Amino acid sequence: MAERIYVDRELPPYLAELFGSDWEVVGPDESFLPTCRAAIAGSAPWDVDRIARAASIEVISRSGIGFDTVDLVGATAAGVVVCNTPDAPTISTVEHTISLLMAATKFTANNTARLRAGRQDFYAANEALELSGLTIGVVGHGRIGSRVARIVAAMDMRVIVCDPYIDVDGHEQVDFETILAESDVITIHTPLTDETRDMFNAETFAGMRDGVVIVNAARGGVIDTQALVDALDSGKVYAAGLDVTAPEPLDPDHALLHRDNVVVTPHIASATDKGRIRMYAGAIENARQVLAGERPVNVVNPDVYPL
Repeated sequence: MAERIYVDRELPPYLAELFGSDWEVVGPDESFLPTCRAAIAGSAPWDVDRIARAASIEVISRSGIGFDTVDLVGATAAGVVVCNTPDAPTISTVEHTISLLMAATKFTANNTARLRAGRQDFYAANEALELSGLTIGVVGHGRIGSRVARIVAAMDMRVIVCDPYIDVDGHEQVDFETILAESDVITIHTPLTDETRDMFNAETFAGMRDGVVIVNAARGGVIDTQALVDALDSGKVYAAGLDVTAPEPLDPDHALLHRDNVVVTPHIASATDKGRIRMYAGAIENARQVLAGERPVNVVNPDVYPL
């Protein structure tokens, strides 16, 4: 008999096919939760109440790298293994980061809008920046940040990197204060933790160069949203490219969605054709391993296992 597995979002056919005949896929209707031993966690928050409703759940497998939507303490207390797929979104997220950098600094949407409106002052109105020779501060040098650093270095940007947990090879490693003081562009690649929440706030924006560009394809909570709006209003931030925000999604009337110098996408950096397949294939394999009594490599609450 096929093992029943819960998914918390509707899946297109090409992702549903990844489960094969070994799984009966149910959801996102929560009435199925108590009948499943495994769940693929996509967009929904998995708090203690949701975990309690999933009384038979043995594994929550994230189809992505972030796990801040899962209550790890609650899952561990309930004996539920939580896994993620940290390598799967890397390439797609790196590419999207570069697209945000280019769209924000070249003001692509503005120029397209002028053309559609039939305006004629295209040359004089273009606000684009030339990136070659500028300093870009890479905050976080893990799977994604390190690849972004290599790409922008090839664009002849000066790359400085801040990551207190990784010895950076090939780029200039600096402290956070130097990132703020010397960067023309800052690109963020940190997880959302108690340490990084709101690390970009009114005080840190004040420590940046005037006219800095901010790119964030990591987690929205790393930036204090109101502080970013204020920095854009003052001109401290020249432009921003964001795939993630706090809150998420933004209200359609939010100030960030109605600025000519801000590009916002709805947390879809990893959602490419190949990216989705890697994420779901990895999440399914993690779930299979747990139910088979094996320990996956990418367990994010290792305390759930006895010493």
